[in-house]
Amino acid sequence: MLEVQELHQYYGGSHILRGVSFNALPGEITCLLGRNGVGKTTLLKCLMGLIPAHSGSVHWKESVITRQKPHQRVQAGIAYVPQGREIFPRLTVEENLLLGLSRFSAQEAREVPEDIFRLFPVLREMKQRRGGDLSGGQQQQLAIGRALASRPQLLILDEPTEGIQPSVIKEIGEVIRQLARRGDMAILLVEQFYDFAADLADQYLVMSRGTIVQQGRGDDMARDGVRGMVTI
Repeated sequence: MLEVQELHQYYGGSHILRGVSFNALPGEITCLLGRNGVGKTTLLKCLMGLIPAHSGSVHWKESVITRQKPHQRVQAGIAYVPQGREIFPRLTVEENLLLGLSRFSAQEAREVPEDIFRLFPVLREMKQRRGGDLSGGQQQQLAIGRALASRPQLLILDEPTEGIQPSVIKEIGEVIRQLARRGDMAILLVEQFYDFAADLADQYLVMSRGTIVQQGRGDDMARDGVRGMVTI
């Protein structure tokens, strides 16, 4: 379980994160919503150790990881797909996926796990294509596939629908559902597309001005008026 307690962060004199606290459980999709500039991406970078938290704590599987480096968090079973996807455009799809196995031994990291290709059949078809030659939707699938290759117990996704065609958004949503159904992975999804989040969320969090202002169960999002809180 991921447990975040009273996380604070400052940038350039601004108080970006203001006492953020929440939990994310295995087998559940936790959707974090909020308008631009409220601190969502900063929060994710703090969870991954890319930005040090000013104060507060991050617990993962009953261990404090607040001061751990990013590679230590990957080794602990956390995977992160940032905005912009950050694939390697000159490497093939297969080579990109193999990089996701970096936390394993050389013997274990020789082949892309078959379940990645089952989740994203298009990656099998294009595994010898360069990442930079793929469409935006295919690159997003590649980025998620690379993260999953590390066999995480926590998957963090930062706006995976951004700039993606509707057909691929639907495919990505179905993959996220399948991962949650397995019951062994917590999924933290940051999203501005309300309908996508409402369709997936087991738990929702609404962020505003650096803090969680409302949270509840995904089935209650319409009743709780979440759309009006996050729609620009």
